[in-house]
Amino acid sequence: MSDALTALAAEINACTACPLHRGTTQAVPGEGSAESGILFLGEAPGANEDLQGRPFVGASGNLLDEMLREIGLDRTKVFITNVVRHRPPANRDPLPDEIAACDVWFRRHLEALQPKVVVTLGRYALGKFFPGESISRIHGKPRRVNGVPVFPMYHPAAALRQPSLRADIRADFQSLARMLASAEAAPRAVAPAAGEPRHVAEQGTLFG
Repeated sequence: MSDALTALAAEINACTACPLHRGTTQAVPGEGSAESGILFLGEAPGANEDLQGRPFVGASGNLLDEMLREIGLDRTKVFITNVVRHRPPANRDPLPDEIAACDVWFRRHLEALQPKVVVTLGRYALGKFFPGESISRIHGKPRRVNGVPVFPMYHPAAALRQPSLRADIRADFQSLARMLASAEAAPRAVAPAAGEPRHVAEQGTLFG
């Protein structure tokens, strides 16, 4: 697994598929492991991330680390990446064509990590799965999309700008921990017999 992630990071570091690579220090491929089964998807690298080549290393990263600790995890046990892997100029929002160009890397990370859940942080990550949805309406409500369990959350930066959201993020992390614990405790599914229908609920609420 670590070899696959290292090789993928090297490919992302060499990517020139969109103009974002120009004028940046380096790409920010993502970091962590598949140990917990959680893949966090943020928006874009900022100035600190561009300098260090690591995601979520500024104030937002400190809050993310705090929330992880509260549910008994740290960033070495999860995988963290962003919708785009190079810093947009002046920290502007990523553009649709830039997000589209980076989609291949997200798909490759999904393939390599096979996560139990993708946690979307903020509206741009949310938009990859629920275009046009409001994060204030569906945060903390996991859904399965094309076979991938998705757990929407506010971006930590939103709580830094609006401290009242910190309670929502904390509650969502606690819900995430309960969801994962429930999945671990559930009996292993038995494959249906030949000819027996297989039911797959897409876009429905997970775990009840």
